[in-house]
Amino acid sequence: MSRAADDSLASVRARGTLRWGGDIQGGEPYAFQDPSDSSRLVGFEVEIADAIARRLGVRAEFVQNDWQNLIPSLERGDFDMAMNGIEVTPARAARVSFTRSYYAFTETLVVRRDNSTVRGLADLRGQRVGTLNGSFGLDLIKQAPGVEAVLYEGVEEPYIDLEQGRLSGVVLDNIIANRYGLVRASLRAAATVGEGVYAIAVRPADRTLRQALDDALAAMAREGELQAILTHWQLWDARQAALATAETAPALPSTTVNATLTGAHVVLFLRGAGFTIIISLLAMALAVAGGLILSITRRYGGVVVRSVAGVYVEVLRGTPVLLQLYVLYYGLAPVLRLNAFTAAVVGLGMNYAAYESELYRAGLDAVPIGQTEAALSLGMSRGLTLRRIVLPQALRVALPGIANDFIALLKDSSLVSVITVVELTKQMTITAVDVRGWFAPGLLCAALYLALSYPLSRLARRLERRLLPVPT
Repeated sequence: MSRAADDSLASVRARGTLRWGGDIQGGEPYAFQDPSDSSRLVGFEVEIADAIARRLGVRAEFVQNDWQNLIPSLERGDFDMAMNGIEVTPARAARVSFTRSYYAFTETLVVRRDNSTVRGLADLRGQRVGTLNGSFGLDLIKQAPGVEAVLYEGVEEPYIDLEQGRLSGVVLDNIIANRYGLVRASLRAAATVGEGVYAIAVRPADRTLRQALDDALAAMAREGELQAILTHWQLWDARQAALATAETAPALPSTTVNATLTGAHVVLFLRGAGFTIIISLLAMALAVAGGLILSITRRYGGVVVRSVAGVYVEVLRGTPVLLQLYVLYYGLAPVLRLNAFTAAVVGLGMNYAAYESELYRAGLDAVPIGQTEAALSLGMSRGLTLRRIVLPQALRVALPGIANDFIALLKDSSLVSVITVVELTKQMTITAVDVRGWFAPGLLCAALYLALSYPLSRLARRLERRLLPVPT
């Protein structure tokens, strides 16, 4: 597209707003809700966006977007520019156009204070190191032989896991390390393992807009406004002083990243599918056993036991399983330190046990009371009656529902990615970042889920047909 045909800047001015994408989950000091007024955003990037918009004669408008997907959303046209601690890397520079830099960061390796032997990533061979998916920190970990990268979506969680001994180190930008990691007494900075810059990303075709953003940032640096903003947020240092005098945008190096879905990716997908199957099977086994205990307890237990079981079912069914996973893995970590795999199985199993108990309750209700009375009158104990007369018939009624729940659990297992388990869906998101596209990884992921769930769906339908009442 020629410069004459590029109307990106004119469109922004005609609209009167400069729409910029960011993720408030990144937290303080980037862009976050004002603690004293939740209706407004604050942060050093909010102030930079406002200053740029003011110099363009428009108003800045924030658009919430998952950090990992800022670049794809920018390419989709969801906003005019992306600015949220976006590190300039070769892979990103191949997709978008970057303005001049507005912040120079370093990558800080944080370890536990009682681990005095670590001086760099090379000392963590064979160990687990946390970082954000799609971050520059992940690129550095990948370059360290033998170091296993553990991916997170939030900035607080890696340091919680590091304190709990689930990780040996965390690599993140120094802003994040200083605000979220090194404020913990049990952690220390082991080394600076990299450095880079933040810049604003725009679509390559939007040349006039990029030039206007460059001019605005340069004017802010020249007039001291950028320094004032960074100083206000306690981010100004010698690196920023050197960066402010730079006249040009960051170099856009060519990339050698392989953007094609390869056989190696397929192997990783199959591995992720394997984890999905194992987690689903174990969680479902826990749910079936737990649901049976809950349903029997609610029917035959004492008042207190029935009440406790009832509260359990209502709480677990009435709150999101995602929230339960967060609480189980992170919230209870100081008193119950589960590894990610165990937490995934236990979390899903406990949640689905509440649903299974309702299926069993319906099954128990379907057994005529006369059969129990007849068994008791023949001298059978209540326990024997339950085991030989009632339960076999109740399970027969509940079986189709159990099969359907297993299909639902298979898909809900994707939620365990929030506690660092790399199952099928998480593998898809990782691959999408690697190959810079969502379509092919998404199709492959969907095909594998369908291959797993379709046989179960057929089994459920077959069970429903077989267990229908015989017409008289």
